[in-house]
Amino acid sequence: MSHNDFDAWNYREGTDVSSRQDDLAGFKVHATDGHIGKIDAATREVDDSYVVVDTGPWIFGRKVLLPAGTIERVDWDEKDVYVDRTKDEIKDSPELRDEDRVDDTDNTFNDEYRGRLSDYYGERPGGPGDGARV
Repeated sequence: MSHNDFDAWNYREGTDVSSRQDDLAGFKVHATDGHIGKIDAATREVDDSYVVVDTGPWIFGRKVLLPAGTIERVDWDEKDVYVDRTKDEIKDSPELRDEDRVDDTDNTFNDEYRGRLSDYYGERPGGPGDGARV
């Protein structure tokens, strides 16, 4: 895979998420244009990693699921996560609905929802500045 291929469901090299034991839950999340909320849950499964972000009052308490590949960097000391998407891109992402959950207790989501997210976030191979859809 070349560095221009966007791998939505795995953490990027350099974030150190895969190699650290620290839990990302509670970390503040920042889009390219500002704070969007805090991580409610995070996974580290190969080809199935993501974070669930509680957006609080920013978008009326909606939780959003961000594929791990959108995470550009993690500041482990300050407990901040930076994603390579704008607030509007995140706000316009496929809504996480109760029926998208496989199980209420473990943050597992059905294939249809995961497919919608892959389609939505996968439209920008190469990440920011690639010139693709925003």
